[in-house]
Parts: sequence; structure tokens; C-alpha cells
Amino acid sequence: MHRVAALVHPPQSTFELGCAAQMFGVERAGLPVRYTFGVCTEHPGPVATLAGFDMLVTDGLDALDAADTVVVPGWLPAGRPPSPAVVHALRRAHSRGARVVSICSGAFALAHAGLLDGRKATTHWALAGEFAARFPHVQVDPDVLYVDHGDVATSAGAGAGIDLCMHLIRSDQGARYAAHVARTMVMPPHREGGQLQYSAPPRPAQIDGTLAPLLDWIAERLGEPVTIETMAAHAGVSTRTLARRFAEQLGTSPGHWLLTRRIAAAQDLLESSDLPLDAIARRSGLSSATNLRRRFLTALGTTPGAYRRTFRTQADSAGAPASSSTQPPES
Repeated sequence: MHRVAALVHPPQSTFELGCAAQMFGVERAGLPVRYTFGVCTEHPGPVATLAGFDMLVTDGLDALDAADTVVVPGWLPAGRPPSPAVVHALRRAHSRGARVVSICSGAFALAHAGLLDGRKATTHWALAGEFAARFPHVQVDPDVLYVDHGDVATSAGAGAGIDLCMHLIRSDQGARYAAHVARTMVMPPHREGGQLQYSAPPRPAQIDGTLAPLLDWIAERLGEPVTIETMAAHAGVSTRTLARRFAEQLGTSPGHWLLTRRIAAAQDLLESSDLPLDAIARRSGLSSATNLRRRFLTALGTTPGAYRRTFRTQADSAGAPASSSTQPPES
């Protein structure tokens, strides 16, 4: 069982906390329980929220000592440094091997603790300039939805906290488990693009034509030789117009979107079937086992064989996460 602890701080944003609670603290029918979730604060007792009510938090900073993942769901005011006790607790949790995660302005707390020095990180686009000025040793990327280094992860503005938590669940438990969680929340298991598509000023013209019918059409044909040209022909537009619509509506290119969908399909087949790699590659549109291995290494940093061993083991166990030990080379 993976233990998640959220460190809250007045005035606490209820949405950022809710992101973590909804992802890690809810039991879902038909899905093994893989996480426990708790909330702690520096001074146990009533904690003021931005929503106009106080919440009662009974656990103190010592709760972080037992956590496998520590989440800082926002830190306001962003310019107010955390106390030495909070900094010490975050450093202690990280040094013993806990994963430390921030949502939105929570990146400020991680940076004050020195956990982001020399690393790439993100936060809400409106805070990125202040963050970069305060922490010159951190490489701030104001575009991406989240950055994950394995031991430390940061997300952009509030909604991107869900994207990061979904990514962590997918990394911990596999694509099929994450897809089940996404379905119960009526959301996609992976959102394309970066946060600049939301921070940029609105264009004078409306986006002309939703991509939804085209995306559904492609999803049913991943194993077929779908190309950007066939996508554009089906939509009845030029390839240039198609690329513009993908950039406007999804923040990515048609080719990249198609590749991520094919990799996701291959992940699902690896978790749910005993098909050989060549068959999985064909069904997901990745053509060959060689190409499947290359795409997996580039996108996921692992091989299809190692991925299958990790997540099939988890699916067959009684809800316990798989070991994080190194997998043997794929034959």
C-alpha cells in the first residue's frame, strides 16, 4: 500500500487539496485499493481555507515520516517562506526516499527546501516570473503541465495537479489502472499540450471545427496505416489546417498525438494480454517489435518486456504495488 500525505498550509486552496484527495484517497468499485491518503499540517487544529471555512487537521508534520509520497497542494501566499520546521520535514522525507510533489504554488515550498536546485520545475504560469526571480538555481519551464524527476515532481496551475497525479498513478500502477481512474472521473487519462495554451491571450477568431469526431475515428483505427494526410482527408481539410486545429485545441501536433495514443494502446495490451510483441506492435499501429521497443524507450524509459513484467505482476497481486527493483534486460 502506497501512503500519500498532503501537507496543508493556511489559507489552503480546497481545489488543489481536492485534486490529490480525489486521485489518491477514493476507493473505486472494481479497482484494487493501492493508496492510503491523509492530511497533515505544521500546527494541528483548524486550518483556514480560501473557500471561507476552516477544516480540522489532526496530524502534524511527523505524519510525513511514514509517507511514500508527500504532496504540497499549493502554498499561499507564494512569497511567504515555509517555517524551518516545514523545510526540515520536507528535506527529511525526501532524504529517506519519499517522493515529494507540488501542485501549483506548492513549488515555492519545495524550492525553499532546496529540493529543486539545479532542476527543471514548473508552477502556475502567472507565478513563473516571480518563481524564477526568487529561485535562480531552478530551471523554470512555464509551458509544461508538469515535470517529474521521479523523486520530485511539480505541476502547473491548479487543474494541472490532476494531470500530474494521473501521471503518477500511471507510473505507479500502469496505464490500465490509470485509465479506470480517469473513466470514473470522466476525464482523459492524459491531456496533451502545455499550459501556455491557457495563458495566451484569446485569438480574435473562434476555433473552427471540433476535433472530437476525428479523434474518435482515429482511436478506432490505431492498427491501420493512419497518416497525417489520411487524417486531414477524413476531416476534409488541408494538412496545414489540421496542424493548426491540433495546436489550438490540443496544444500538440497530429503526429505526436497519434504516437501517444498508439503507445497508450500498446501499454494496455501489454498489461491485459499475453500477445507477443510483434502482434501488439501491429495492433497498436507501431508496425514491429523493434519500433515498439524504440518508442517505449524514448517515451517511457523502459522496454515493453520490463513494462509488462512490472504491471502484470501488480495486476496479479492482491493490490500491492510492484517492487521498484531493476528489471532484467529484455530478451
